[in-house]
Amino acid sequence: MKVYSYTNKQFLPIAVTEAWDFFSSPRNLVKITPDRMNFKILSISMDRKVYSGQIIQYKVSVLPGIRLRWVTEIKNVKEHDYFIDDQITGPYAIWYHQHHFRSVDGGTEMIDEVSYALPMGFLGRFAHWLFVKREIDNIFEYRRVRLSELFPNKKA
Repeated sequence: MKVYSYTNKQFLPIAVTEAWDFFSSPRNLVKITPDRMNFKILSISMDRKVYSGQIIQYKVSVLPGIRLRWVTEIKNVKEHDYFIDDQITGPYAIWYHQHHFRSVDGGTEMIDEVSYALPMGFLGRFAHWLFVKREIDNIFEYRRVRLSELFPNKKA
């Protein structure tokens, strides 16, 4: 099975505590997910900030007309520093997403590191080449734009 890596870095002109408050609330995922994905949270164990062992269930459109159930578990949390979500069931064979936050001059550097693999061997690799990689790029670019709108740089 081929495991792919994706890294995204973004500067946010807010304190790390404010960034943490936003990203550690699973309900805010809706605000930074493209509308075309029809993202809907079905349930969150203990509706509060992320914590180790938390289970979050979603429905998401991976392709037009194809909605899948996606269940993730928060594996590890270090407040104001990082948290990790790991797919239990969903569209990927593996989805392991690390969210890191680092205080920097003037704000916060947010780093997403994702390791993922697709099911179905050669067909999964072909789907990755054909559209999955581009879709992941598009999702994170959408997030970049939305976060810039939600947290504008007041100095600019």
